[in-house]
Amino acid sequence: MISDIVAGTLGDPSFLIALLVAIAMFATVFTLLPSLGPDPMKERMKSVALERDAMMAKRRAQLSAEGQRGRLRENDAKGMRQIVEKLDLRKLLADESTLIKLRQAGLRGENPMTRFLFFRFALPIGVLILTAVLFFVVGMYPTASFQRKLIIMFVAAYFGFYLPVLYISNLTSKRQASLRRGWPDALDLLLICVESGMSVEAGLRRVAQEIHMQSVDLAEELALTTAELSYLPERRQAYENLSDRTGLDAIKNVMQALIQAERYGTPVATALRTLANESREMRMMEAEKKAAALPPKLTVPMILFFLPVLFAVIIGPAILQVMQL
Repeated sequence: MISDIVAGTLGDPSFLIALLVAIAMFATVFTLLPSLGPDPMKERMKSVALERDAMMAKRRAQLSAEGQRGRLRENDAKGMRQIVEKLDLRKLLADESTLIKLRQAGLRGENPMTRFLFFRFALPIGVLILTAVLFFVVGMYPTASFQRKLIIMFVAAYFGFYLPVLYISNLTSKRQASLRRGWPDALDLLLICVESGMSVEAGLRRVAQEIHMQSVDLAEELALTTAELSYLPERRQAYENLSDRTGLDAIKNVMQALIQAERYGTPVATALRTLANESREMRMMEAEKKAAALPPKLTVPMILFFLPVLFAVIIGPAILQVMQL
């Protein structure tokens, strides 16, 4: 009897029409439901836009703070700049190589150049006046003749003239040592980034974030190169600027490889892998060179400090026994 009722219900045309209408409505609602809800792509684009705006605001605040510090530095060097411009010291004491040396020492902008030229002009005069006061007012070195005092004064003034150059050379050597120490690891990180599918610009940005714990100077240079790649008309100029600012052959070779890869379309990862192996081998060779130089350096300390103590320990008891006889 139940089967007859079910068969009669299924055979009823009104029931079948109602069933088909319900199925059609369910299918319509199921189809239109995703479009009525929030679009995930729009949500992602909105989050990206918000993150971009936050980064831009943070960058503007950072640039504003740097600009205020720069204005303070400009105010500090205002008097020096007036002297340099009035005496035209840039034409007399500076050339293109001077600017390159300052950049290699990590000194950028006009203020470092102004201070460098001012001290190259002021230090000889100051040293000359100081030695003259010591000789002729204080009475230092009274047995020397007048000609010898003049020679000492001019030699001291000459040393004062080249003292800023020595200071810049010292800064450059320390900075290059920091760059040389961190470059092999940075190159390995860049190779990993490139092989993972990142672009060279994104890879340099990532390496700059990761390498700052080991070498702040290298992280600064890579971050500056990343900024130059984003706004310079030619990417080649950004790579060449990094080579000029560092002055290291290892970095110059990598930059030339990147320039050639972008010009001819050669694989970047292959060139970076080869150069990374060479950088690691060069670092190992430098470590072996320093280790090989230790025995000659330890010879004089051993003769002066170790051998007398060793002789005293060995011969001392025998001398005491001889003295007791």
